[in-house]
Order: sequence, then structure tokens, then C-alpha cells
Amino acid sequence: MSAALVTASYRGDLERCRLLCESIDARVSGYTRHLILVEAADLALFRPLAGPRREIVSERELLPSWLRAFPDPSAWGRRRLWLSPFGPPLRGWHVQQLRRIAIAALLDERVMVSLDSDVVFVRPFDVGVLEPAGATEFYRQPHSIPLDDPAYQHHRAWSRRAAELLGLSAPLETQTDYIATVIAWRTASVRAMTAHIEAVTGKSWMRALVGSRSLSECMLYGRFVEEVERRPDLHQPSTLKRCRIYWNGAALGEGALSDFTAALEPEQVAVGIQSFTGTDPVLIRRAAGLG
Repeated sequence: MSAALVTASYRGDLERCRLLCESIDARVSGYTRHLILVEAADLALFRPLAGPRREIVSERELLPSWLRAFPDPSAWGRRRLWLSPFGPPLRGWHVQQLRRIAIAALLDERVMVSLDSDVVFVRPFDVGVLEPAGATEFYRQPHSIPLDDPAYQHHRAWSRRAAELLGLSAPLETQTDYIATVIAWRTASVRAMTAHIEAVTGKSWMRALVGSRSLSECMLYGRFVEEVERRPDLHQPSTLKRCRIYWNGAALGEGALSDFTAALEPEQVAVGIQSFTGTDPVLIRRAAGLG
């Protein structure tokens, strides 16, 4: 299997990203290289993580010159905003998605595996399992987005936005969820998706995407693969979640982290403890058995 691991990160997640790298080096096989995509201002901070199979990539190699980061005045400069003449100000999590899509144009690998920087591998993992019989595993969870539940309003907005960008007339919203981490994208399909967006919108794909803050690259890729590309010979649908994620809530203590990790399903090889929960990376390191 020809696969690159891809992580978009930022300075606030540096220690978590370091832990991700250590867990990859200790437990992951079957990949060619690991690419970490960061803002240009963060390059020096992340450069110590580089190695024989790990590259730190500046977003200036990926984003157009008209999309630039600036200090957020509403946060006294502690956070960043990305400004462009073609849409509203974007947050870091929007731009991280743009980086992940953009890197596909520069990859020789057949598959790219998306990993959030707060993921930690806790079990051995051969990336080759994501390409069974030559088809790339394609994460999709049907019937999992209620169309009338306010808790899923963002999912529905992301689905509608994907439909607009892809030129889908119906349904504008679907109940299928494609959002996860430790998921595989077929590189050629990402390139085909951006070309399709340009054909539909008459704009560069980047300019089309920055026109709204409603953006989910997983939803966009998922609906493209399922409703536009339609190549079952290239994609193998799967409901398996390779990573167990703690999305929100109070910071986890050492005992709770151990319990969370112990409760993994057989197919789950990693945990993702969202950084905004405030869970101490030192405790995550211990729970992952990395020191």
C-alpha cells in the first residue's frame, strides 16, 4: 500500500502532536511518510518533530497568497484569523481542512490517511488494512444524522454546503455521516473532487470553499465519493471507527483515561482526546503507555 499520513496542527497542539508522532513511530506500520501541515509562523516550533519519515509542511506551500493569517483582535492576538477577499474570516480549524485537501495535489501516494493532532495510537496498526482487496476503506455511517434534532444542526449545514459545492440538487441534506479521524482518502479522488467543484462553481476550489464558514472536508469528500464519483471498485464502505474520540466534557483524570482506553472496540487502535477538553497530555501519555 502506498499511503501518507497527514496531520494539520497548530502551536496550541504542539505537545499533543508530539505524542501522536511518538505513538506513530512506536506502533504504526505500512505507510511511506507522515506530513504535518502548519502555519508558516509555527514552522520553527514543529521542526524538531521532523525525521526520516516525517516532514513539516508550511501552509504557504498549500494556500493561495490571498489567504493569510492575522492576530485575532477579539482575543488580544492569542488566536488567529485567516482573511481573504472572497469570504468571511476563517478560524484555524477551517484552514486546517483546506490544508488537508490541498496537500493531495502534491502527493505521489495513492492514499492519504487523515489524523487529527490530538490522536494517540495505543495499539499496533498496519495502515494496509485501510485498503482491502485494492479498494480504499471509505468511512460512512448511514442513518446517523437526525434531520430534526437541533444538536445536529452543524452536520446538516455541512451537508447542505457540500451539496451546493458539488452541484447536487437533491437531497440537499443526508442522514449519512462521514466525519471521523484515522480515515483514508484516495488521493486521486480528492483531486477529482476539487476539479469537480471548480467545474460546478466556475471558481478555483479554494475560492469556492472560503466563501462560507460552513465547511466539513469529511462531509464534502464523503458526498463526492458516494454521489458523484460512484466508483465501488475504488472505495469500500465501512462503518468501523478506528479511533475512539472523547469529543467534549470535563478534563479526564488518570483513572478516567485508563477506563476510556480500556473500553476500545477490537477494531479501534487509537484514542482522540479533544484538546479543548483541557485533558493533561502528560496523563494521556501515561494512559497510552508511552512513558
